[in-house]
Amino acid sequence: VFWQWVNQSFNAIVNYTNRSGDAPITVGQLGTAYVSATSGAVITALGLKSVTKHLPSLIGRFVPFAAVAAANCINIPLMRQRELKYGIPITDAEGNRLGESAAAAQQAIVQVILSRIGMAIPAMAIPPVIMDALEKKAFMKRMPLLNAPIQVGLVGLCLVFATPLCCALFPQKSSMGVSRLETELQAKIQEKSPHTNVVYFNKGL
Repeated sequence: VFWQWVNQSFNAIVNYTNRSGDAPITVGQLGTAYVSATSGAVITALGLKSVTKHLPSLIGRFVPFAAVAAANCINIPLMRQRELKYGIPITDAEGNRLGESAAAAQQAIVQVILSRIGMAIPAMAIPPVIMDALEKKAFMKRMPLLNAPIQVGLVGLCLVFATPLCCALFPQKSSMGVSRLETELQAKIQEKSPHTNVVYFNKGL
């Protein structure tokens, strides 16, 4: 439980510092977001672990990935819940600010969640298969201490390639059609910049 909490606390800090938008957040709001994000993610991860502990060992090796994916789906939106409520800044192609949109925030957060899950897939899907095969070999049975360094090496190798690739899945300066924005915001943009059909926003990381 302690290490799950440490992991989710680290994720909460990463998600907060890499959020989109520039609106200030109070200490109380930040504390509420942190508690809800970490507790929700830890409960989900531990719940998945307990549900699958009687499954075959190979399937059990994929539990951490399922836990990471589920925790990301909880931690990121909760740490960025202020964006979902009040919106994030949107601009036109020239960078002129047109307002704040919660619809843009929803798209940004979905893209970040998908990127984070994508980052975890190689590191948490490939090593378990390789390790399951290696642990049946005679040399691994003779030298079980090799298990940890081999796993760490495999995970590190996967992350070297997965992290930049998945960060590039969606452009940092994301976009969406004006027609998908809130009705009031559409009217405001039509009045302020009638030729604008697409708006842009920083999706965060």
